[in-house]
This record gives sequence, C-alpha cells and structure tokens, in this order.
Amino acid sequence: MKALSINNYTLSSALGTGLDQQWSALSESRSGLTHCDFDRAAELDTFVGRISAADHKAVPTHLQRYDCRNNRLAALSLDCDGFSESVAEAASRHGSNRIGVFVGTSTAGIYQTELAYRELHAQTEDLPDWYDYAGSHNTFSVSEFVRRYLNLSGPSSAISTACSSSAKVFASAHRAISAGLCDAAVVGGVDSLCLTTLYGFSSLQLIANDVCRPSDAQRQGLSIGEAAGFALLERVDKPTGMRLLGYGESGDAHHMSAPHPEGLGAILAMQRALERAGLTPDQIDYINLHGTGTAANDLTESVAVTRLFGEKTPCSSTKGFIGHTLGAAGIAEAIFCLLALEHGFMPPTLNTQNVDEDIHCNLLMQPEHRDMSYVLSNSFGFGGSNCSLVLGRAS
Repeated sequence: MKALSINNYTLSSALGTGLDQQWSALSESRSGLTHCDFDRAAELDTFVGRISAADHKAVPTHLQRYDCRNNRLAALSLDCDGFSESVAEAASRHGSNRIGVFVGTSTAGIYQTELAYRELHAQTEDLPDWYDYAGSHNTFSVSEFVRRYLNLSGPSSAISTACSSSAKVFASAHRAISAGLCDAAVVGGVDSLCLTTLYGFSSLQLIANDVCRPSDAQRQGLSIGEAAGFALLERVDKPTGMRLLGYGESGDAHHMSAPHPEGLGAILAMQRALERAGLTPDQIDYINLHGTGTAANDLTESVAVTRLFGEKTPCSSTKGFIGHTLGAAGIAEAIFCLLALEHGFMPPTLNTQNVDEDIHCNLLMQPEHRDMSYVLSNSFGFGGSNCSLVLGRAS
C-alpha cells in the first residue's frame, strides 16, 4: 500500500500530558499507575491509570454541549505538542473540508450519564436539564467534538470495536484518503475512566488487585487506564519522517470474550499488516504487544507472535506504564512505537517479575537501545476484533 506521512502526534496518559512527559517516564521505566481513587470506584482494590489534569480542563464556551470527561481529555491532548497548529497548517494547504477525522472510543462519555442518573428526578424520573446524551454518551460525540475543536469539515466517524478501536482508525483513514475522500486525516482515540468500565471488568474477574503484570506467571488481570492521543496522517509524494506503512484487520469469530486459543485472528491481522507494508517478519525490529495482563490474552498472543515471528523478535507490553486504556489503547501504543523509533528505544514489560513458562516470545524485561526501521503494534479487542499496524521511519 502507499505509505502515509505521520506529520505530528500527541498523547496524554497517566504518564502526563504531551510527548515529553510520555518519553520521560518510558525512558526511566516509571509507571503512572496508582491505587484507585476514582469517584465511587475507590472501594475497588485495584490500580488505575488516571489523568488528574482532566479534572480541571475546560472545553470552549461554544462547545459546552460536548462537556464531559471524555471530551475534556480530548481537548487536553489536542492542546499539546503543537498538534492543533499542525492541523491548521494542513487545513491551509488542503482546505478544512479535505481533512478527515477518525476517532476510536469504547465508552465515550458514559461517565456523564452516570453522573446524570445520580440526579434523576424522584417523581418524574427525568434526567437533569444539563445532561446532553448526543454531546457526551453518544459514541460519535468525541469525533464531532474533535472536528469542531479543530475547525474541520471533512468526513468524520467514530469507531468502537473495543480495544482495537483506535488502531482501526489508521485503516479507516488510509481507505478514505486512498478513495479520494480527503487528503489528510486526524486519527486518534479517547477513553476515560468510568464506573461502568471499572465495575464491569471487576464483575468479570479481570481486574488485578495489584498493578498489571503482563505475561507474568502470577498475573491477575487488567489495570484500567484512560488516555487521549492523536496523529496527523497526510498523503504526500514521498513520505518523510514517521510513516504508516501497513495495517491488518481480522475477526476471530470464535467467542464473545475469549480470544481464539491458537491466535488465528491475531496471526491474520499481523500477516495482512506485513503484506500491505511489503515486509517480511524478519524485518520487524520490535513488537508492541497488546499484552493486557490477563491469562488468556497474553498466552494466545505469545502463541501467535512466535508462530509468525519465531522467538527472536524483541517485544514488550507497555500496559504496565499506563494500564489498559481500552478504546484509546491502539493510538497510545502506536505513539509509544513512534517514540521508540524516534529515540531508538525498546521499552521493557514493566512490573513483570517472572515470565510465564508457557510464554515463549522474546519478552523484554529491561529496556534496550537500538536503531530501528520498522515496528509492529498489536491491538486485539474484546470479542476478537484485531488490528495490527506497521510503522516506520523514512531513511
């Protein structure tokens, strides 16, 4: 496929706001996970990746109908790393109607609905006047908010495929650009903490009491996090700098919650990404695993990776840094991959102490410094929605 330039990118997570804070924590192997103190979920004995700056971020007056934690997170990230300015420059070159917006999310602004139900009128059962479903809880809210925040008028969509949502936005944007619907695209993902997610995964017994330990023999499950990240993709004759080289998508069609035990869907997604990039498995320098810290996911992903890449390709999970950010995991980990390419740095699998003896992929326990050309990022969603991305740096 024809590569796209990644002209700017930004991320806010439990590690902080903006790329400098992400890189500082990654390079120091410093986790952003803290014991849960989020709203009424503080009674849960678990760790979360919370962005405290979202508590105080305001949205512009003309976008007040979109005010919710999820969209505040989006605004927080859009204001970092000169990203909004880069989008404005692209709009001046192509026209605002030629810039697409594709945003992934899983729960969108559901926390706003949770807050509204606390004020449900006892007699009428009406929700409070301030509550706006379309501006918050609706999945499209975040995509529409980003489009309006950046003053864009091109094609826009929200993608909600669980944990692969903000990896799939790269594929959707590439298809839209290839079809001539736009010349550039803002892709991203935003998911915020909410009680539905925390108590929902707790009821499934997938929440760890301690920090998540991907691929550890004693792993207990997830640490839920929140994040907002964006990248600007653009079609140019000769892509320079960071590039989107390939994407691969697949569906397990196996089980509503469990991944295929042989990792067949994951293998297919990785193969398709490599094929589109015109690369072979031995050319990938590093793999960012989906690596959630759950028993089934880590094992089946290892089976898939070793079957396709063998046991030599370095790989790690970065969820020990920020937790599992669900609908924002794809963009967060893609940006970690871009930072890895930029700095020649492979992050470790943080918090993991003793690797499960049944996991045979080359899991990095310590950071490694090495020049890299091509990296692969995996995002495998609940229910078997898979997406893999190949990212590279122009020589």
